[in-house]
Amino acid sequence: MSMVCEFLGQLTINLGGDSEPKSPTVVHFQDFDPEKDAARIETAIKTKGVDEQTIIDILTKRSYNQRRDIAFAYERRAKKDMITALRGALSGSLETVILGLMKSTAQYDASEIKASMKGLGTDEETLIEILCSRSNAELVEIKRVYKELFKKDLEKDVAGDTSGNFAKLLLALVQTKRNEPSSVVDYEKIDEDARALFEAGVKRQGTDVATWISIMTERSVPHLQKVFDRYKSYSPYDMQESIRKEVKGDLETSFLTLVQCFENKQLYFANRLNDAMKSKGAKEKLLTRIMVSRCEVDLMKIRCEFKKQHGKSLYQTIAEHTKGDYQRVLLSLCGGDD
Repeated sequence: MSMVCEFLGQLTINLGGDSEPKSPTVVHFQDFDPEKDAARIETAIKTKGVDEQTIIDILTKRSYNQRRDIAFAYERRAKKDMITALRGALSGSLETVILGLMKSTAQYDASEIKASMKGLGTDEETLIEILCSRSNAELVEIKRVYKELFKKDLEKDVAGDTSGNFAKLLLALVQTKRNEPSSVVDYEKIDEDARALFEAGVKRQGTDVATWISIMTERSVPHLQKVFDRYKSYSPYDMQESIRKEVKGDLETSFLTLVQCFENKQLYFANRLNDAMKSKGAKEKLLTRIMVSRCEVDLMKIRCEFKKQHGKSLYQTIAEHTKGDYQRVLLSLCGGDD
C-alpha cells in the first residue's frame, strides 16, 4: 500500500493545485450488469428483516453513474422508485450513507450545504468545510446543481445566512474568481502578496481582512503555496499561526481551512476524520459526510495521509469507533486496510 501512497504523492507533486488527479476508493465496476444488480437489490429489500449486506456490497462498489443505472433498471423492474424503496427498508446511519451515495458528489455537497442553513441557526462547520475545501471547478458545479435542486442561488442563501467578514469570505469563494494555475511562476507577485498578507495582519494593529480575503480567494493554489512559503521571510509566524493571532471564531476556522487545504487538502480531511473519531461516540455526521463526499474523489490519498499522520490506518480506526451496518458500509467505502 505504501507504494500506492508514494505513487499518489508523486502525481500530486507533479501536477499541483487544482488539477490534482483523482484517487478514489470507489471506482467503475468492471463486469457491470445493472439488471442483475437491480434484481439483487429488490430481493435484498423484500427479504424478511432486509439483507443490508447485499445492498452495501453492491452500492459501495459501483460508481455514481452505475448506481444511477441500477436505479433505472430497478424502477423498470419493480415499478417503483429505488431511492424510496431503500428509504423504507433501511434506517439510521446506514440509510444516511446509502441515500448519500445515490447523489452525485456535487448534488451531495449542495444538499449538505442546504441542510447546514436550514431552520434556526447555521451549521457553520459544514458550510466552512465544503466551501473552503472545494476547487473552483467543483464550486461552479455545486452552484449549478444547487440552483437546479432548490431553485435558489447559493450566493443569496449564503448571504442571507451569514454575516460580517465571515459572509464576505464565503461569498468571495462562491463567486469563484480564483485564477487557474499557470506554468509561469511570477516571483514578483508572490513577494508582493506575501508582503501584503503580512502588512494586512501581523504588522499592524487590527487586521485588514479584506486584503486577506481577496488574496486567498483569487490567487491560484500553486501561487498561494509559494506565497505562504515566502510569507515566512516577512513574518515571525507562519500563515496558520498568524491567522490564529489575528482573527477569531468562524472567520478563523475558515481561513485555517483554506490554508490547510492549499497546503495539503488530503491531510486536512485525514485530520477531520481523526477528529470525528477521537471523541467518545464518533461524530457520525462528519464521518459520513467526508466518506461519502470524498470516496469518488480522493479518499485513497486521504487514507495514505491518515496512516502517515496518525500511525494507524483509517480502516482500523473506523473499525474501532463504529459498529454494525454503519461500520460495514464505511469500511467498504474505505476500500481496504493499509
